[in-house]
Amino acid sequence: MTKHRIYSISVASVYPHYIAKAEKKGRIKAEVDEIIRWLTGYSQAALEGELAKGTNFEDFFGGAPKLNPARELITGLICGIRVENIEDPLMKEIRYLDKLIDELARGKKMEKILRS
Repeated sequence: MTKHRIYSISVASVYPHYIAKAEKKGRIKAEVDEIIRWLTGYSQAALEGELAKGTNFEDFFGGAPKLNPARELITGLICGIRVENIEDPLMKEIRYLDKLIDELARGKKMEKILRS
């Protein structure tokens, strides 16, 4: 089976779109970073390092220090697909991130987004 194209795209190339989506709705870059750190376990310095290196999504999630176990509480639709029904583990991680950024842009409180 061939890999999905998104796996080889650098996180740094998509990151500005996450920021723009959040800022368009009055949220800030620090909140986007907090979401990514919560999901992956990267420190701020490590996250910035991965972005600077141009790490692709496959390596970004594959090298994540500690994927948050609470991420499995993320449910709902993203791009018309139920996140909880995605079978490919890497695609599921990418869609978890997409879903969290969507929730941020929709004005949800950080405590709810981070499932606390």
